[in-house]
Amino acid sequence: MRGGSMERTTCCIVGGGPAGMMLGLLLARAGVEVTVLEKHGDFLRDFRGDTVHPSTLQLLDELGLGERFAELPFPKMEEMRMMIGGATVVAADLRRIPGRHKYIAMVPQWDFLDLLASAAAEEPSFTLRMRTSVTGLRREGGRVTGVHYVDEHGETGEIAADLTVACDGRHSLVRREAGLRPEEFQVPMDVWQVRVDGPRGGLKDGRVLARFGDGQAAVTMDRGEYYQTSYLIRKGSDQELRSQGIQRFRDRLGALCGWDREVTDAIASWDDVKLLEVSMGRLRRWYRNGLLCIGDAAHTMSPVGGAGVNIAVQDAVAAAGILAGPLLDGSVCVHDLERVQKRRWLPMAMVQKSQLTEHKMLEMALDGTLTEDTLPIPLKLLQKVPPLRTVTAYLGGVGIRPERVPAFARG
Repeated sequence: MRGGSMERTTCCIVGGGPAGMMLGLLLARAGVEVTVLEKHGDFLRDFRGDTVHPSTLQLLDELGLGERFAELPFPKMEEMRMMIGGATVVAADLRRIPGRHKYIAMVPQWDFLDLLASAAAEEPSFTLRMRTSVTGLRREGGRVTGVHYVDEHGETGEIAADLTVACDGRHSLVRREAGLRPEEFQVPMDVWQVRVDGPRGGLKDGRVLARFGDGQAAVTMDRGEYYQTSYLIRKGSDQELRSQGIQRFRDRLGALCGWDREVTDAIASWDDVKLLEVSMGRLRRWYRNGLLCIGDAAHTMSPVGGAGVNIAVQDAVAAAGILAGPLLDGSVCVHDLERVQKRRWLPMAMVQKSQLTEHKMLEMALDGTLTEDTLPIPLKLLQKVPPLRTVTAYLGGVGIRPERVPAFARG
């Protein structure tokens, strides 16, 4: 390839995450010429959204990929429990929700993306370009007409497209280049992500366990070979807390989770503790002429509930159903992009509203004021009225107005 080369596609998708790969697969099955650009050389990123919810599992069935997905090794999360002081609250019970999949699959995101990529590669109109970074947008007369990029060899080029879709995440370059600025919500916490090897058998019952006490909060998920633990810290306090030394963190985490020194000493250094700087916001308008943002590029979700991946996938399914026809006949316009946002706004906004409510509880936990005697009313109701646990499971695992794979993409 020569520097400065020009190529053309019908739809250029920037970002090979869950939204980008799902949209690429669906549009390719409709016969749309689609090119996905991914800046990394593979999908191996740690501590990404590793929960595949029942709504997404249903979509995989409709795509004809359910059996392939089922071959992956993964634990099933059927219940979410909270330990608050001496009280245990079952926050969600997926075992009674409607549908075939009554669990959340705890699957590394790279396995999920590899599955979508391999299925998309079977479509003749699909192209995936790895190690290709978008550097800016092409424009003609106020319309976005594609992207500028640089490949792994440092060679530059352009791709002209009828539609460019930003799926490049919460720090979206495409969104910024288009002059779109998200409305940001205040969040009380950042998150330390750490792997802990062990004690075996502690969570082998399909549960995720959240623990709150002594001004601390952590969520532990059994990933089979290790526990993935999300330890909450006050927003912006990472540097201060690290200055107190790794042993203090080991001691506090061990006290919160009931782990002895043999377990916590496996956290060798701060290099094992990864910081997730939590942000949450949304665009008032997800599009420009020739450009659409979906997933985290349109609305950054809190990690609470692990909903981000599944909301992004739902965005992609809705976008494919609305845009495939106009892309095929060359008529895609701003009105079509507006329809995507209108369809997905309510489900997205309702999840964010729920997350903001949960943030208030997390702030109490970090203040040390969340105890079994100060449980918020929703948690008290979940204790006293067990059927509500199925309602919360449905809202979290399936959601409001779940999407269905269009007929043209079904396997």
